[in-house]
Amino acid sequence: MTQTVWLFPGQGSQRPGMGQDLQTVATPTLQTAQEVLGWSVAQVWAGSADILAQTAYTQPCLYVFSAILVDELKKRGDVPTAVAGHSLGEYVALYAAGVWDFATGLRLVQKRSQLMAQVTEGVMAALMGFDRAELTAAIAHLPEVVLANDNSPDQVVVAGTPAGLQMLKDKVKIKRMVPLPVSGAFHSPWMAAPAAELATLLQDTPFADAHCPVYTNVEPHAPTTSGPVLQQRAIAQMTAPVRWREICQGLAAAGYRQAWEVGPGNVLAGLVKRTTPEIAVQAIDGLAALNDKVMP
Repeated sequence: MTQTVWLFPGQGSQRPGMGQDLQTVATPTLQTAQEVLGWSVAQVWAGSADILAQTAYTQPCLYVFSAILVDELKKRGDVPTAVAGHSLGEYVALYAAGVWDFATGLRLVQKRSQLMAQVTEGVMAALMGFDRAELTAAIAHLPEVVLANDNSPDQVVVAGTPAGLQMLKDKVKIKRMVPLPVSGAFHSPWMAAPAAELATLLQDTPFADAHCPVYTNVEPHAPTTSGPVLQQRAIAQMTAPVRWREICQGLAAAGYRQAWEVGPGNVLAGLVKRTTPEIAVQAIDGLAALNDKVMP
């Protein structure tokens, strides 16, 4: 049997109108989500792009969307042989791996999203077209800039102060630098205060051992099923970079050749293709995709 990895996208993969077909199979889940959140995920899915793009709404909406697909896959007898998620997507990966139940994960995501939405310090920008060695060396000598997302060999996200990003642009030849519409410098030291508050909640949350290996953003080359280890990595995640390129490399090195991107869009499929083209990724982004999925 082919081993299939389940991948879960993070913030940025949302789209207006997402999840409309899922409402026909997920009424109890959406009701539970409304009880936890105090607002309707289905209404936000169907609402304006501006509301859906607000971090406090985006992250819970993505978690619920992907979790419903996880449930539908498992109802059909599918199980992952490994999981990984990009930033927020890691919370869905932990749900898919049985580390916590749906409501527990959603409560954590709600708190995480609220804390991140309150951060106003720092900025982020996506970089495309650069020399990696030159970029790495420059960041090492710029205290006001850090690597926040290492997405693929030719695409990263940096975080820092506006002055720091300008100094980076002056020092390194970069084909494109695209500012990101976020409130603060996510996955960086600028998140220390909200990360400390979230850590208290994570420490009080039971982490069961995972049913399959979890490749984490914090330690991409050391997949684990240990609940206590996953708990410590979750605590570190908010201030640590998302090392997605290394996750892809770790999956390829372990021999995985098939993956499903479980969530809206196909952002991760593109990143995997640019990093490890030997891994074929199919997007599972709704009921139609569930019915058409390539069987392992």
